[in-house]
Amino acid sequence: MALAIDRELLQRFEEGLNTLYPERSAIPATILGYGEISTVFQLQHAGQGGIAFKRMPIFDTQEQVDHYLAIYRDYNDLLKSAGLTIPEHDAISIKTKNAGAVVYAAQQRLLPESIGNKVIHLVSGDGTARLVLAVLQHLKKVWDFNAAHHDIRIGIDGQISNWALRQFDPSNPGVGSSPELFYIDTSTPMIRKNGTEMLEADLFLKSAPSFLRWMVRWFFLQDVLDRYYDFRLVAIDLIANFHKEGRPDLIPGLITSVNDFFAQEARDYGIKPIEPREVESYYKQDAFIWRLFLALRKFDRFLKTRVFRGRYAFILPGTIHR
Repeated sequence: MALAIDRELLQRFEEGLNTLYPERSAIPATILGYGEISTVFQLQHAGQGGIAFKRMPIFDTQEQVDHYLAIYRDYNDLLKSAGLTIPEHDAISIKTKNAGAVVYAAQQRLLPESIGNKVIHLVSGDGTARLVLAVLQHLKKVWDFNAAHHDIRIGIDGQISNWALRQFDPSNPGVGSSPELFYIDTSTPMIRKNGTEMLEADLFLKSAPSFLRWMVRWFFLQDVLDRYYDFRLVAIDLIANFHKEGRPDLIPGLITSVNDFFAQEARDYGIKPIEPREVESYYKQDAFIWRLFLALRKFDRFLKTRVFRGRYAFILPGTIHR
């Protein structure tokens, strides 16, 4: 069943949005979570409570909007073709006086406790190991799809917070032997056709100060994109992110589990074992990149709101503990 998105309500929400304090907007919003680029929220309005929205005020032209919406839909279709399960979803664009064209990606809101980064705090270490194994099996479906299609590649962010258990009871938490998962991070459509990136990645730098975007682009952008097309790096990212999620104690066991998976279920890909030092080095570099990016965004917000007394277009997170 398709999502019943109230476009007129979103129009009014956008025009009355307080980006500094979304809960104080004309139509209040409840923050559900922060990604590295975008914020996920729920509108406090009857009829839209079952929808999680992600807001992206990054487009300059209608052509950019149309291109994004097309590859967003392609990406979701490709993930499903690869064998992943995606919650009900859609994306629409809104034209406003304040921010020009804004895209809202919408998705069926899931039980918060069913999201992977919540699950790992509710279940045993064995349950977490089963969850991570299921994630690896789903990731392998993506690489199997890529191997079977020489002209197209799907990239994916395999972090534990991007997966949700389809059947999860918070009152009796556990992960079964064959858990069914949703993949939920589908609003950054990473597709390469004949080696060409379909996503206009520079658009996602719009929230950094314009005079510093060259630095982010030069030093980080391509490296960050490339990792999501490399099975081994996606797995390292998955493991390393347990630092951010507050479960570094699980990392040694996860390294062993992932290496066993590569040696057995994914042996056809010839992936060399992951070493603990690689995970630690990767996490330090990754944390530095995203701390820097968030600091640049907060600096840009300060300039626009405090110095120039203007409106800042993005909703930024507070302190992210890493």
